[in-house]
Amino acid sequence: MRAAISFLLLIILFGNTNAQTSNFDSVLAKKLHADEYGMKKYILVLLKTGTAIINDKKQVDSIFKGHLKNIQRLAAENKLVLAGPMGKNDKSYEGLFILNTESIAEASALLATDPAIHAKLLDAEVYLWYGSAAVQQIPSMHEKVQRTHF
Repeated sequence: MRAAISFLLLIILFGNTNAQTSNFDSVLAKKLHADEYGMKKYILVLLKTGTAIINDKKQVDSIFKGHLKNIQRLAAENKLVLAGPMGKNDKSYEGLFILNTESIAEASALLATDPAIHAKLLDAEVYLWYGSAAVQQIPSMHEKVQRTHF
């Protein structure tokens, strides 16, 4: 009897955990290809220091300018949903991308368009990643908080 009362008390206190929240937006979930948990598959790319050594500063600057332009293009095409540099670390990690695909082949094709990867100034480690479908909303939100453009 006490177990039944405890169970009833838990239901009253915490409600039905299977019920949908009032914030659920089925149209947005469908648009973002979210599964029942609000998640989807992406490709996580860890960018590492590459093997190339280029001593010409103008050439390196030009390559990384192209790298930033490529990031902007991929974001505008909704292929890149998150990107950013890493702080100093002992693993040679330079930055990360989250690509809006679950295909390693498509991710490889997208990465091949990056001048810094093409020049081997950056190398890419590619992993399948399962995260919130809402990550796709970051680029449009970023535009609202960014004052300076590259």
